[in-house]
Amino acid sequence: MKARISGTHFPLRTLGPGKRLGIWFQGCGLACPGCMSRHTWEPGGGRATDVSDLARQWGEALEKGAEGLTVSGGEPLDQADALDALLTDAARLRDRFAAGGEGADLLVYTGYEPDELTESHHRALRHADAVITGRFRVERPTRLVWRGSANQRLTPLTPRGGTRYAPHLSRESTGSRLEVAVEAGSPVRVRVHGVPLRGELRAFEKGLAEAGVTIKAPSWRA
Repeated sequence: MKARISGTHFPLRTLGPGKRLGIWFQGCGLACPGCMSRHTWEPGGGRATDVSDLARQWGEALEKGAEGLTVSGGEPLDQADALDALLTDAARLRDRFAAGGEGADLLVYTGYEPDELTESHHRALRHADAVITGRFRVERPTRLVWRGSANQRLTPLTPRGGTRYAPHLSRESTGSRLEVAVEAGSPVRVRVHGVPLRGELRAFEKGLAEAGVTIKAPSWRA
């Protein structure tokens, strides 16, 4: 089975606790105003990737000490069957590496509200340990860790999720909520991972400009 994805990154430290593998699904019909990831909206963008290849990356991340997997987008639930296959493989590999311990957790971001989830959505989330739900509302900023707006909810779905996320349900973040990854090439590509506070992206751009670096076609601009 194939999933259409925007990209992957390891180690990711700004979308969940600990050192994580991040996988961003491609395509989102919700198109929340103010979204920083407009490049993930187009369903035909990104690249088609075998779920088995994503599972291989997850296995390699676990070997390097990954503490969790975060799936975001785009909208992962718009590819519910592929998400189900990915999380099934991810849970199997996690349990193999856990060797009787707690093991890494599986976190999924979705812009859907809980009452909008369909049977296929719930099936796709059956192996997730926690989910963050809700549209991004630019007019409702929040300092809650890993959430972009105050309406979004972090919900543990399993005992592992409850243990891992209980300390973070009402925790506010401190310091920068962004992580920058630079991809060599011409031009150089910069990926910004995380959930920025209001004004944080503007300050990031300003800092680069002061250093003589110009950003072309940032994903958070129309």
